[in-house]
Amino acid sequence: MRKLTVFNFITLNGYYKGPGGDISWHKQITGEEESEYAKKGAQSRSALLFGRVTYEMMAGYWPTPAALQQNPGVAEGMNRSEKIVFSKTLKSADWNNTTLIKDDLVAAVKRLKQQPGGPMTILGSGSIVAPLAAESLIDEYQFMLDPLALGSGTPIFNGLQQQQLNLQLKDTKVFKSGIVLLCYQPAK
Repeated sequence: MRKLTVFNFITLNGYYKGPGGDISWHKQITGEEESEYAKKGAQSRSALLFGRVTYEMMAGYWPTPAALQQNPGVAEGMNRSEKIVFSKTLKSADWNNTTLIKDDLVAAVKRLKQQPGGPMTILGSGSIVAPLAAESLIDEYQFMLDPLALGSGTPIFNGLQQQQLNLQLKDTKVFKSGIVLLCYQPAK
């Protein structure tokens, strides 16, 4: 069975994006160490899963000459990776190696997990995290915890239908910037 991981940047108060979808708060903190970590992750050959909003943001940046110049290692990995976008409204997904799935999210991910292939990673895309977490389809959660809080924003588990999601700490990594990588798996 294919492994499904979530990788997301969050604030101390659990937001993955600020008001109006703003994520610039993370870029203000990230240093060389985190960039190297991102480069390694982008080259892991994991299939990338997105909701529509994150897909459109990523597809609007990573294939551009600016991305290739500013962050060539990550851009190369992102552009080469298999990408799957879940959307009922998106008409097409033109970023290379992208499959658009309009079916039921949970049923589609259950099918993907059963198919042969390597690991899958949800990047950003909070809209698909909560429904997949509620169905116990996520095998690992990797959160880059930024040392700041926002007055408002969108929580990573926005819309979680169950009362409680129990996770068990698997690993940590502290970066010089103060960002902490927290790796969790569902508690048994």
